[in-house]
Amino acid sequence: MLGAALHYFQEKLIFLPTTLDENYVYELHYPHEELFLTTEEGTSINAIHFKADKPKGVILYFHGNAGDLSRWSKITEYFAEKNYDVLVMDYRTYGKSKGKLSEIAMYRDAQYCYDYLLKQYSENDITLYGRSLGTGIASYLAKENKPKQLILETPYYSILDVAKHRFPIFPVKSLLRYHFPNFENLPQVDCPIHIFHGTDDKLVPFESGKKLSEVEIKDLNFVKIDGGRHNNLIEFEAYHNAIETILN
Repeated sequence: MLGAALHYFQEKLIFLPTTLDENYVYELHYPHEELFLTTEEGTSINAIHFKADKPKGVILYFHGNAGDLSRWSKITEYFAEKNYDVLVMDYRTYGKSKGKLSEIAMYRDAQYCYDYLLKQYSENDITLYGRSLGTGIASYLAKENKPKQLILETPYYSILDVAKHRFPIFPVKSLLRYHFPNFENLPQVDCPIHIFHGTDDKLVPFESGKKLSEVEIKDLNFVKIDGGRHNNLIEFEAYHNAIETILN
């Protein structure tokens, strides 16, 4: 019975969106523009674009599986503070974004945002950043394009790897419709890759992220955060020091 539930309700297990009223106003500390990007499919993607006076570059940020831009826009202000432009989008069904959710749709929407940035920035100025769920989208996008660099926070080897950890007695491989195979994408990425993972992560086990460092990847910097959990890496000096170096 639970196996059938995993098949039919896996979206409710993987994705935990919250929605926002169309009139919701984002209250942020840095100059920004709210965007409604209409894709070729007619889907409306809500995004926040932070804009610095003299930006060092731009970060395209893909957030985790829970919440919406009312939360994630505040989290990404960390990078706006470092004098970077930032574009952070809500996935379909999240916040004010519309459309039917699927892995392919998420890739397409991500590429649409990337192409939007290419109209304003050199590709060598684009940093891709994925957090948790968003690491699978960011790694796919890095494989398909040539950004300056890729940063992954609390990534998984694959969604299957995490599902096996959470549901070890079920044949999850045959049940999953979502894959996000970081282990397949990263060897095909042609830019520096930086991975951050905490040793006490209970949601995406450290071992799942650490396995990525054992894959044959050209230019990988793996930063282990001792004692770090899934949502608190920003509390550690090791994270700040490495980010300062990467975004200098």
